[in-house]
Amino acid sequence: MKPLKLVAVSAGLSLPSSTRLLADRLTEAARARLTEDREVEVRVVELRELAGDIAANLVTGFPSPALDEAQRAAGEADGLIAVTPIFTASYSGLFKSFVDVLPNTALAGKPVLIAATGGTARHSLALEHAMRPLFGYLRAVVVPTAVYAASEDWGSAGDERTEGLASRVARAAGELADLMLRRPPAAEPAEEFIPFEQQLAALRP
Repeated sequence: MKPLKLVAVSAGLSLPSSTRLLADRLTEAARARLTEDREVEVRVVELRELAGDIAANLVTGFPSPALDEAQRAAGEADGLIAVTPIFTASYSGLFKSFVDVLPNTALAGKPVLIAATGGTARHSLALEHAMRPLFGYLRAVVVPTAVYAASEDWGSAGDERTEGLASRVARAAGELADLMLRRPPAAEPAEEFIPFEQQLAALRP
């Protein structure tokens, strides 16, 4: 049985990035749950590194090799974790631009965990009024629990809010893993049948 492919897309702009940190926590929690039953291949796509390629793709209609590889990774994933910073009560422009250059059916039927980071807890509603409708439009299967991390969530190990974030991460990652494990495997491409006469003719000088 082939390993499951888990891909996380992080739209963090700073370095280091709380968005990437949240993506890593969600990825590790999902990986730990999945490896109880299956082998897992994990890939993290940093959109910050592809910003120029994404802009060029929007203008020319052609992806660079690096962007094409990232698009293929997202499209071929068995499960996707999408994490963005929240700007002006919605996902970032970089995040939306990457979604815009994905093939139209790339996420259809795919289990997706949505998550976001922001300065204050009041931006958490962006997950429900912006991100969930976006992935619903793309016909993805979005897990019930969305994860938002405000600045105060990154407190000390004994902080009550940090424990709350850890609980949300574990619940959302478990929901994603369960959907991935229940999803039917992709059909293998059928081998092209070539009649024997045609094969024989191809060998003649």
